[in-house]
This record gives sequence, structure tokens and C-alpha cells, in this order.
Amino acid sequence: MGKTVLITGGSRGIGAACVRAFAQEGWRVAFLYRERADKAGELCRTFPDTLALQADLSKPDEVERGVEQAQKHLGTLDALVCNAGIAEQKMFCDLSDGDWTRMLDVNLMGAVRVIRAALPGMVHKKSGSIVTVSSIWGVRGASCESHYAASKAALIGLSSSLALELGPSGIRVNCVAPGVIETDMNASHTPETMRELAFETPLGRIGTAEEAAQSILFLCSEKASFITGQTLGVTGGF
Repeated sequence: MGKTVLITGGSRGIGAACVRAFAQEGWRVAFLYRERADKAGELCRTFPDTLALQADLSKPDEVERGVEQAQKHLGTLDALVCNAGIAEQKMFCDLSDGDWTRMLDVNLMGAVRVIRAALPGMVHKKSGSIVTVSSIWGVRGASCESHYAASKAALIGLSSSLALELGPSGIRVNCVAPGVIETDMNASHTPETMRELAFETPLGRIGTAEEAAQSILFLCSEKASFITGQTLGVTGGF
């Protein structure tokens, strides 16, 4: 039987690209999604052994139920990809406590809840790989997205800390920090803004969700068996 992976935010963008990449490599896949059941259904029709589970990562009971169902379907988890997240552009002075709470609750605590639910099985078998998906903005900061950048920086700190804590249990933890990627999250930008961002990228173009997914697949695979505690920038040099 192939290796098993649970992916969050799997119905679109980088998450959907991960579902496709892992499935095409022979992994058995389950993924969590909050909305876009139509996109989730398309993936399951393309990869019939894939399980899609609806769950809001801001709700602990839904996370626990989703992870439990994924483990029942897959058996033990070999890998976990914490990709789900939200973004918002707003000036710092206009951000309310509610804005901060919502951003951190999904981007940081969503990952915490999923890892907490999936970890006992990995600890029990003394192996596993966890990859969190941060952002270049979590590394360098972002104007008018301070709450988003802070949440993504927190994921880097979480991943580095867990790598130290879980290494003795044979569990690797790494982080991917994508640059400007062509996804729904960036669809709000004007074509002019996207051209400017491409110009600022040394490779001269916007990245694809598939390129980010391949990096995540690599970090979950045995090819990365001695890599842990790292943040990999998939940025085109941005």
C-alpha cells in the first residue's frame, strides 16, 4: 500500500495541487476543506481513492472529527500538510481585535489543532513528516497585511520548535514559504500589480501552485529523510 497523507485546504490552490501531486505519486490522500465542495468533488472523481472531508479549522470539534475520519480511511498517517489559510489586506490602524483573532485562529490555530489531533498516531509509530505552509510575507513582512504576515511568521516558529521537540520521536517538521503564486488568494490583485510582482521576482514570473506542491511533496518524501526544522522558500528568488 502507498504512503498516506492528510492535506488541509485541499479543494483549491496549493492544497488542490498537493492532492494531485501526492495522488499521482501513489500516495493515499485525504483532505480537509471548508468550502468549494464542487472543487473537492472534482478531485475525488479524478482520484477515486481520495477522501474529501468538510471541516472548519476554526472549530476544534470539526477538526478532531475530520482527522479521525481521515485516519479511519487511511490508517496511520505518514505525512500531514497544513496548508489551509486565509488572507486579507487592511491597514494596521484599521484592524480590529476581531480581524486579528480570525486570522490567527485559522492560519495558526488551525494548524495547531490539526497537528494536535494527528500527532499521537505518528508518535506511536515513531515516524512521520509534517509540512506547514507559511508565506514569503511571514519571512519578510508585508505592508497592509500585518496580521497575515504575523500569522505566517508564527507558523515558521511553530515548525522550528516542533522539529526540535519531535525529532527524537522520528518525526520531521518543515515549512514551505511560497512567494507570489498564481492562486485564488492572489486573484484580487490587478493585472498591473501581478506584472509588478513578476518584475520584482528574479526569475521574472509568477509561480504556480504545482511548483509549490512539488516542494511540499519532496519534504514529505524519503528523499528528504534527513531534513527537518527548515523553511524552504519557493519564491523565484523574490
